[in-house]
Amino acid sequence: MSDYKSKIAYQGEPGAYSYLACKTVYPELEPVPYETFSAAFAAVENRETSLAMIPIENSLGGRVADIHHLIPESKLYIIDEHYQPVSHCLLGLKGASVDQLTHVRSHTQGLAQCLALFDELKVKPVTSTDTAGSAREIRDLNDPTQGAIASALAGEIYGLDVLREQVEDRLGNTTRFIVLSATRAEPDPEDGPCMTSFTFKVRSVPAALYKSLGGFATCGVNLTKLESYIMDERFQVAQFYAEIEGHPAEKLVDTAFEELKFYSTTLKILGTYPANPYRTQNRSE
Repeated sequence: MSDYKSKIAYQGEPGAYSYLACKTVYPELEPVPYETFSAAFAAVENRETSLAMIPIENSLGGRVADIHHLIPESKLYIIDEHYQPVSHCLLGLKGASVDQLTHVRSHTQGLAQCLALFDELKVKPVTSTDTAGSAREIRDLNDPTQGAIASALAGEIYGLDVLREQVEDRLGNTTRFIVLSATRAEPDPEDGPCMTSFTFKVRSVPAALYKSLGGFATCGVNLTKLESYIMDERFQVAQFYAEIEGHPAEKLVDTAFEELKFYSTTLKILGTYPANPYRTQNRSE
């Protein structure tokens, strides 16, 4: 058995955007494919791989389903983030044409990012487990009426033609990935800007959410993300996923968290990690 420290898990197949993210950020590690996100999480927990590269949101398709539920339940920590440019291609069998297509396959996110293409071609979208997997399915089906939305690399791997390039709804399409580890690895706040991700639940009292977040406003801590998820069958308990700019070791951040704890029933820090330069490079003036 090879050393797990030399491997990184991802959901999908070779040629998927998660695979490309692994090769971009950790070229020295061996990307290991897993069929589901939960299996990729388990790979790190079971020491099959040292890390996992997991997509969390896309600039066109929004948040990736299931991830915000899997992260809080896992024993893993977020140690880094990566922004991967996504340029989709419409793939088909060798010699096939766009006019022949009746169905186009991809991951749910891939389909959501190319809605204009479906309106134009009047083809039926078909959901696959991942983008590269849809390319493999097209190869195996050997049917010229079937197409796939995936990367150019996936087309090359599975011997398909690129029928169209850049079929996403808007140029600049980007997926944000997080890197998960079984070991907490926090950066030194003196080394540069940091992000902190966490989940919490609030007491069932009026204005509890407003009061719980008041410390961040008072202390001037920027809250960059806040999402809620219903946690019970009666729709009365919500869990919140949040991200802030800052490190818990910083006094103002620590003060804000202390106020949050006063009004919340649970608080779990999912990880503190370096803020990717993409955040400041692409921030609107």
